[in-house]
Amino acid sequence: MGTAKQVRRSAVGATDLSGRDVLRSSVTGQRRDVTIGVLLGAGHQAGEALVPVLIGVVIDQGVAKSDTGGLLLGIAALAVVYVGLSFSFRFGARAGERAAETAAHRLRIRLVGRILAPQGGADSGRLPGELTNIATEDAKRVGAVNMAVIVAVAALTGLLVSAVVLVSISVLLGLVVLLGTPLLLWLGHLLSKPLERRSEAEQERAAQASGIAADLVAGLRVLKGIGAESAAVARYRQTSSESLSATLRAARARAWQNGIVLALTGVFIALVALVGGRLATQGDISLGELVSAVGLALFLLGPLSEFSWINSELAQGRASATRIAGVLGAVSAVLPGADRLPQPVRGGVRLRGVSYGTLRDLDLDIAPGDIVGVVATDPADATALLLCLARRSDPDSGSVELDGVPMTTLDPADVRTAILVAEHDADLFEGTLTGNVRAAAPPEHDIGPALTASGADEVAGTLPQGGDTIVTERGRSLSGGQRQRVALARALAADTPVLVVHDPATAVDAVTEARIAAGLRDIRRDRTTVLVTTSPALLSVTDRVVLIEDGRVAGCAAHAELVRDRISYRSAVLS
Repeated sequence: MGTAKQVRRSAVGATDLSGRDVLRSSVTGQRRDVTIGVLLGAGHQAGEALVPVLIGVVIDQGVAKSDTGGLLLGIAALAVVYVGLSFSFRFGARAGERAAETAAHRLRIRLVGRILAPQGGADSGRLPGELTNIATEDAKRVGAVNMAVIVAVAALTGLLVSAVVLVSISVLLGLVVLLGTPLLLWLGHLLSKPLERRSEAEQERAAQASGIAADLVAGLRVLKGIGAESAAVARYRQTSSESLSATLRAARARAWQNGIVLALTGVFIALVALVGGRLATQGDISLGELVSAVGLALFLLGPLSEFSWINSELAQGRASATRIAGVLGAVSAVLPGADRLPQPVRGGVRLRGVSYGTLRDLDLDIAPGDIVGVVATDPADATALLLCLARRSDPDSGSVELDGVPMTTLDPADVRTAILVAEHDADLFEGTLTGNVRAAAPPEHDIGPALTASGADEVAGTLPQGGDTIVTERGRSLSGGQRQRVALARALAADTPVLVVHDPATAVDAVTEARIAAGLRDIRRDRTTVLVTTSPALLSVTDRVVLIEDGRVAGCAAHAELVRDRISYRSAVLS
């Protein structure tokens, strides 16, 4: 059955999504702005190419032939071209920037949506800081490909106009440009390959460093408490050094590519000027045409040097797009089902022959409205049970049912509207205390009872502005016990038919713990509640307690009875 489950998962995860798909959707999704940017950019480069041509015409007509009217007409034409250049550059650049930023923004939304999707799987094997790096830096680099496309088309337009003009002046000059330009572009593409590889490694290392840094900051108090600061700093220093080395390698590749392309471009421009000069000395072209040819040769330095930047942006964009595709195309942890939740949800939970992680053929029945304690002698058993009840993972064998309906046939989002699993290390959000609690509550729901039952009302009473006091990110401005009480209040305010709470009072004193136990019993009366804990105060208010040993149910009775009859239970809850 485990093999069949793996096959189903691989079919659901969009593992065939490639970096090229991400780039294509990023550009086509902004086709309007990209098109505007391309047209205006092409017009700008065409105008830039015409400037030396017009100067050559002015020299031939106004200077060589002493034609005052032609001179004035040429100057007027130059003025018109420069006005057009100004407007086309301004609005073309605006459209390009809009396309780049909008594409990056939409990618960030897609990434956050996939990471937070009920089916999960996107965060597997990735640190939170790494995911943040992908959603910021990588999304920005992929969005920048839109601008690179606009600049590429504009540069090609400038080259094409220049080639046409040069062919009209001299076939030989035109051939030099037409044959030399593709060769130069091909060499630039080859030179971008090492940069692409090193850029991908750079982003990987930077993401790992960000992830480790975020974890260290989050666990700073714990690290100080156990005296592990030096080990943590050493770990970060090593990762940061690896990130620095990858960045320097990418920078060297970028500098090497830019330098080589610039040198090749200079040789190419010198060749065009040399051919034009020989033609002028032989009398094959006029003075004005020579000026135009040299001016075009100098102009070509701009479009050709742009391709170095374009290749660099495309190389980094491809590397970032591959990393984004890895998140967006991640295999789902659980599969969505087609069945609907039974209405109303009564809250009966049943596990039949569940094997997952350390659990082995676990059978468990929880009747609607029961308050059941669960004591696991192995913390891994508790973790596996919580994952199955939250449907963050499906069991390898057996089934978890809600009101008789297997949860694998339900949509994970629907399951979580009926079953809330409040984990021990739940984080708070930046905002007010009451805002954190109200975030999970139904509209117009009175959160007062939840605050009272969890003891969070006492927390609010000790803060300068009560419930309106601002809580910093992840609740770091509160103590561990205060964070636990606010997180428990949030879970209680959600008022779901089934609530699973994991060790909600490990950081509070005995008096507060007893108050929380009584409050839980009162507020969750006639609502299914599962307390996964070893707290005697909490277990004493349950209808019964289930003891799990070696992945199986080893006993089920009242708390006092298990304390009397089970040595392993006494060791777990009274030690």
